[in-house]
Amino acid sequence: MSEAAAVAGARAGVYRLLAAVFDGDVDALAAALDEGAFETLTAALPLDVDTDALATARDREALQVGHDNLFAVPGPHYVPPFASAHAAEPTADFESDSRYHEAGRMGELLGDPAVVAVSYYDRFGFRPSCGDGLPDHLAAELEFVGALAALEATLADGDDESAYDEVRDNQRTFLAYELAWLDAFASRVADADRAEGLFAALAAFTRAFVAWDADAVAAELGAPAAEPGA
Repeated sequence: MSEAAAVAGARAGVYRLLAAVFDGDVDALAAALDEGAFETLTAALPLDVDTDALATARDREALQVGHDNLFAVPGPHYVPPFASAHAAEPTADFESDSRYHEAGRMGELLGDPAVVAVSYYDRFGFRPSCGDGLPDHLAAELEFVGALAALEATLADGDDESAYDEVRDNQRTFLAYELAWLDAFASRVADADRAEGLFAALAAFTRAFVAWDADAVAAELGAPAAEPGA
């Protein structure tokens, strides 16, 4: 196996873990916390993330309650885990009577970010198994990048350079544009999770890892990111 294939495979593993975490898989999260996976990755990569909250043992019930309060059950601490809710400019003519909808800020379902996400998925015949059926759910988008990284690992040692380049270029644009909402998401999770701080730390780690990976992929390709949705 080449170094390029090994790196892509390792990246795929990280994205699969993060997708599971934000999909509410507390078994995967508990195992990663027990293994110190996030501290190890933070130390190995140039990530500026405070991992203190990730070093405390948590039982699975507490992890499930924490996840659900933040990402599954609308309430005082709820932060929508899908891109449409954090779009700077909501889809035209979108209206909502939800008390959790703030015009221009949060609450929108299946807006433009979801449409763009589906366009990427269709290119590769990808169908998310995560994300509660929302194509722009964070878990679904992370799962997609993991799937592309796994495909890159397979193609890295093959002869189909065109397919290899296509996979890498789509990762570049998806990371740079379709996951740019992680900044707003991580900030809101930090505000909502002040008491425990575990999921705030996980959101910060995810934002930092995606930003690092986006820069690394773009640098490897030696080209600036393409236009959004290209």
